[in-house]
Amino acid sequence: MRTPIGIIGGSGLYRMAGLVLERTELVQTPFGAPSGPVHLGTLDGAPVAFLARHGEGHRFTPTEVPYRANLWALKYLGVERLLSVSAVGSLQARHRPGDLRLARQFVDKTKHRKDTFFGEGLVAHVGFAEPTCAHLSEALMAAGRRLGLPLEDGATYVCMEGPAFSTRAESRLHQGWGADLIGMTQVTEAKLAREAELCYACLALVTDYDAWREGEEAVDAASVLDVMHANVDKAQALLRAAVPALAGAPRTCACGESLKAALFTAPEHVADEARRRLDLLVSKYGYGARG
Repeated sequence: MRTPIGIIGGSGLYRMAGLVLERTELVQTPFGAPSGPVHLGTLDGAPVAFLARHGEGHRFTPTEVPYRANLWALKYLGVERLLSVSAVGSLQARHRPGDLRLARQFVDKTKHRKDTFFGEGLVAHVGFAEPTCAHLSEALMAAGRRLGLPLEDGATYVCMEGPAFSTRAESRLHQGWGADLIGMTQVTEAKLAREAELCYACLALVTDYDAWREGEEAVDAASVLDVMHANVDKAQALLRAAVPALAGAPRTCACGESLKAALFTAPEHVADEARRRLDLLVSKYGYGARG
């Protein structure tokens, strides 16, 4: 079977329409259990691995999502390209509820989560100046143009901890920074995808105006859900248009060698436990488990 393209579904996208299921895998990882089983099959003939970020029935808060286990499981199952879908608030009037956006930059305001595979015996510092894969984003944009979807590229995404929504003061501060979107999940996934040497793209579904707009009620869960359901249909159409084209194209970006110049610990000083834990990621660089 060809290498599957990974899809992580966010709020509202718990199953992938059109996925012809072949099997499910509940992968046990060195970082615990993923959010749920990975669904493997084909999407219009293209091999796909689908995982619901918050678990079936939306059981995990943004802080509780087992990000490391999720990314490790997808890497273990052969995923090289990862399309991540996320509901977001808009920080600028031109990004309207119902629009789709591709995030290219992030501001990380999280504070309670593990966002690296490394440490505890093996240190790595990956480059993160361009957090997403340009090739993946361009493929999504091309598909969006063909379908006539309200999709734009180049957004800056503020990632807050959650689960509470922003105060008005926070919302206006982030808007004043010139950021475009606000959400609670994507920067953590993007960092781990880079360490796992996966191509990564963030498809953001705009559901609300956060809390900055004068004379308007602040965002709440009910209003988000209303818009999200309509957005999910657009996101699924976009993914079904983009995935088959990506499946037949070789990777020509540098994402697959992100660790090449990132591993800092001298091989002779790497603990055996760290080698075993990180073998999937680092064995090709001579840091893998011995024996």
